[in-house]
Amino acid sequence: MAASSIRKHSASVIFFHGSGDTGPNLIEWVRFLLGRDFDLSHIKLIYPTAPTQKYTPLNGQLSTVWFDRRSVNIAAQESRKSMAQSYEIVNKLIQDEVDLGIPLNRIIVGGFSMGGALALHAGYHLNTGLAGVFAHSSFLNRKSIVYESLESQKPTQSTLPELRMYHGERDTLVPLEWGLETFESLQKLGVTGTFTPLKNTLHELKRSSLLDLQEWIAKKLPPLSTEIANKL
Repeated sequence: MAASSIRKHSASVIFFHGSGDTGPNLIEWVRFLLGRDFDLSHIKLIYPTAPTQKYTPLNGQLSTVWFDRRSVNIAAQESRKSMAQSYEIVNKLIQDEVDLGIPLNRIIVGGFSMGGALALHAGYHLNTGLAGVFAHSSFLNRKSIVYESLESQKPTQSTLPELRMYHGERDTLVPLEWGLETFESLQKLGVTGTFTPLKNTLHELKRSSLLDLQEWIAKKLPPLSTEIANKL
């Protein structure tokens, strides 16, 4: 696992990479786009790496993926057994921060592509007490357990993490329509947030979206007073 810093922090952001990638590679991608680390002095950025496992869309070849799926298609069924295994990873990452004294409402989860889908599961199925969720170039399957979870819980808007979604208008791997459908479906179930289409953008992160994301994170996780921070 790669983390941006080991200094004292009062908030945490867990950033999940896309399929076939790694945490260290994601750090380098962000650094290349921004010309610096994606960082805030009081916030720890965590870039975990997915386990290596067989991935059906690659004909069963081994890949660093958070979960398996039948195909990259919004109409496909979720592989819930594989998702359950990924939940163990997510829960441990969050619990590790809580054990360090970081409250749930000072933790944001997010990701790119498959990592963004995992973040949506983390924030709206596993733990709705987080500070926020972001998903870049991502989607949920139409019959996702996330929707079932929100329907059964019937949470109020004030109890759900705010959502930030970004999606390239020219994305051919995960069409813009899939991302927008996901966002609108979540909205109907009480999730509030924004969906930002990115012009002239394929299946990729962009400098503009990262800058906007960093600004949003800074607002959601402002610095604490020295006295409060020292107690964490």
